[in-house]
Amino acid sequence: MLCKFTVKKIILMNSSANKPKSKLLKKLTDHYRLLIINDDTYEEKLNFRLNRLNVYVWASLIIIFLVILTSVLIAFTPLRTYIPGYTVPGLKKKVITLKLKTDSLQTELTANQYYLSQLRKVLNNEISFDEFEKKYKQRSMINPDTLKLAPGKMDSILRKEVAEREKYKTRNNSISNIYNFINPATGNITNKFDLHKKHFAVDIGLKPNTPIKSIADGIVLFSDWSKDTGNTIIIQHAGNIISIYKHNKKLLRKAGDFVKKGEVIAISGNSGEKTTGPHLHFELWIKGNPVNPQNYLSFKK
Repeated sequence: MLCKFTVKKIILMNSSANKPKSKLLKKLTDHYRLLIINDDTYEEKLNFRLNRLNVYVWASLIIIFLVILTSVLIAFTPLRTYIPGYTVPGLKKKVITLKLKTDSLQTELTANQYYLSQLRKVLNNEISFDEFEKKYKQRSMINPDTLKLAPGKMDSILRKEVAEREKYKTRNNSISNIYNFINPATGNITNKFDLHKKHFAVDIGLKPNTPIKSIADGIVLFSDWSKDTGNTIIIQHAGNIISIYKHNKKLLRKAGDFVKKGEVIAISGNSGEKTTGPHLHFELWIKGNPVNPQNYLSFKK
């Protein structure tokens, strides 16, 4: 016994340089048994033979697997949308599309606002129609930031073609049926539509206090008195159509009101300086161009 103990001691002393490494390896490779026993019957249910190294390896593999699985879920599935900082797929594209549409609508609205402001000046005789056309067509004066937008080359050509076509067009009942207008009033035409004389209307001789009706559903853009045209009312209809009624005795609707087809909007009269007797000065504008109202309405009693 003494001899064995001495030999063992010598061996340990000779391996003292590798002692830390042997202890670490021994701790990692020492085997343990994990038993799961029924607490009542002491029956053995499961039996696991483990060591620290196996536990560390398996724990590392499980952690690596979970990290990879989480990365795949975040990168390739919609679950990433639940993580703060990620957006719904396609949302950025939708936002850009909506932004472009908003810019287009804003540009269109700005153009319409400028056009209507200049048209009001023409109706109030603040500027001539020639000056209106000149301002509206000069590209150098058009700036979206200053509400001055010029029509493009194709638009100008189309406007010219429509104006020429309207100048020589005869009354066509099929066109009237398409728009389905009703007469604002019935009576004799005392002054016809004439582009050359810049008379963009028909004058209808009426008795004083005749009801004036809206030719279609629409919204009142302007309802006020001016020096030359007297009590004037302008209505915007669907399809970029505008109807204008001048020299009224009394206006029954104000700007911003919605009016229905056939609704009485004014009472005829002889207001304003540029009038020779009781009548209705009626203008019809379609898509920015003055058209002959007799091509769309009969005005017959």
